[in-house]
Formats: sequence, structure tokens, C-alpha cells
Amino acid sequence: MSRAPRPRKRFGQHFLVDEGVLQRIADVVRPTPEDRLLEIGPGPGALTSYLYGNTERYVAVELDRDMIAPLEVRFPDLELVSDDILRVDLDGLLTPPGWRLVGNLPYNISSPLLLKLFRHLPRIRDMHFMFQRELGDRIGAAPGSKSWGRLGVLTQYYCEVESLFDVPPEAFSPPPRVHSQVVRIVPRRTLSDVDTARFGRVLQLAFSARRKRIAKGLKDLGVDWNRVPVDPDARPDVLSVEDFVALANAVTEDDRK
Repeated sequence: MSRAPRPRKRFGQHFLVDEGVLQRIADVVRPTPEDRLLEIGPGPGALTSYLYGNTERYVAVELDRDMIAPLEVRFPDLELVSDDILRVDLDGLLTPPGWRLVGNLPYNISSPLLLKLFRHLPRIRDMHFMFQRELGDRIGAAPGSKSWGRLGVLTQYYCEVESLFDVPPEAFSPPPRVHSQVVRIVPRRTLSDVDTARFGRVLQLAFSARRKRIAKGLKDLGVDWNRVPVDPDARPDVLSVEDFVALANAVTEDDRK
């Protein structure tokens, strides 16, 4: 009998082993025979076993090469990509559009992965991810809360975010030191018109000085305050997604960076 794979600390692996949680994730994803599913970081295939066999295509990206051979044996029709998801060409992989993404993500790649996925949303139908609860709270936060920040504004500009349920440390092997959260993320099909580079610059400057007046934080961008319905004395952490879009659109062309 082959040994069960051992989690590797350098990959940030915490294998989900609670069958009740696995079934709950499968119930909210509800794959159908018409779906194209991409699983990020299947590991030993615990969640894969609940989703496999009921989709048009099932692709999995796994960084740990020791996991590949066992996955190939257990799931012969699984299309495996042995690579780091942060390096994968998603334009080539998510073809044609309409993909559903799922994964128990290593905590250390969650933020950079979201930022990468925002560039490929026209190809994505929805995403169901397990995050560290602190990050789940950040991307689903509301203006004025402690968790509201740049990542939350960006995520909610591009997507609708729904926190589904929390997962305790004992659901994993080895148990992490934090609670986790399963989140549904659905790309918006209609976005407010804004230059995304300028929008990102506004968010970077605003939240690097989140306790200061927004006018002071954005002083180098030459905002035309007569064109924006935002109080210059407001703090960045009380402003909405729409407020930041308006600010980006009010930046003068000569000062655009």
C-alpha cells in the first residue's frame, strides 16, 4: 500500500481532510456535465474526488511533482498541468471561455493569484476558493470597516464576492494556525468605465496613507476636485468602490502616472 502524501511546508500545504467540509464545497460548486472546471492545487485529490467525473473537462494545476503520478492513477481523465499557477499561461489554458475555478489555495499565493485572475475574467464564469479567513474578510469587506483596503476595492470592482462558510483549523492536516473561509467570486459582466492603471495608482497612494485625508494622499495626482463627488477631507477607508472610480476619472491627464 502506498503511503499518503505528506504536506510540504515550503509549498504551504495544509490538506483538507474533513469529509463534511469537502462535501459542502462540492454542494456549493455543483459541477454539471457542461462545465469546464479548473482546480488549483489539488494536492492528493481530496476535493478532486468529490468533483471529478461530472464535467466536460477537468483540468488541475499542481506545483508539487510528487502529487502528479498518484493523481494520474486515481483520475485517469484529469488533465494535469505540473506547474506554478502564477506562471501558467491562463489565456491558453482557459480556452474557450466559461471556466469555473476551484481550489483550497495556499495562503501565500492567494493575493497574487487574485490579481493575476483579474486580467482573465472574461474567460471565467465563477470561482470558489478556500482562503485564510482574514483574506476572505478583506475581499468581502465594506467601506468603513477595518478590513477595507486596496485588495477589497479591486476585487469588488471586478467581481461580486460572497462569503459562504468558515472552516476551522482541525479540518486540515496539518492544522493551520488560522481559520479559513470558503468564498464565491463571480466576475461582473459590466464594469464602470475607468483606466485600470490609473485606478490602481489611486488605490496604491490612497491606502498607503489610509489615515490621512484623501486629498493629501492623492496630492501628487492632480485630482480635479470639482469633477468628483468625494469629500477631500474624507479618509480612504470610508470611500466606496464608486468613489475610487470617480477619483481615478478625475485625475488630470498631465499628472497621470
